[in-house]
Amino acid sequence: MADDTNSGSLSGDELETWASLATVLEWLPAALDAQLLREAGITHFEYGILFALGNAPDDTLRMSVLASYANSTLSRLSRAVLRLEGRGWVTRRPDPADGRFTLATLTADGRRKCREATPGHVDTVNRLVLDALTATQQKQLRAINRSILRAIRADEGWQPPRGDR
Repeated sequence: MADDTNSGSLSGDELETWASLATVLEWLPAALDAQLLREAGITHFEYGILFALGNAPDDTLRMSVLASYANSTLSRLSRAVLRLEGRGWVTRRPDPADGRFTLATLTADGRRKCREATPGHVDTVNRLVLDALTATQQKQLRAINRSILRAIRADEGWQPPRGDR
């Protein structure tokens, strides 16, 4: 009988851990999108753009920084920002400090849209994730997520403003 210990397969507790995480990674984005599309007419990706811009100094970020926060290609981000521009929620302009870069800025209407979408989104996050965990489990999940993120790439990505921690 072949020895499976070095076959590169997962089994037992490792397989159960991976399967549960992989399922969350598949199901949670769809659930977040469904709620935001139903109640606010935007995707979770678009909400993330509005939220990140609303938490940036002067409601403005370089598109390259925003793409990094969203773990997105510039092409995908540009298409999403184009849709948001068409709705009057975001504007783009060359960066006056370096014309090779483009700045995205949240408009007043974009801020209102984000504010309108936030309560339903927060309710969904609470219902699907946070309410299912004790305070200790939430702290453990943060630590686990940070460990996984560090294994994926060196930068930490978007972080909430200090006052929100």
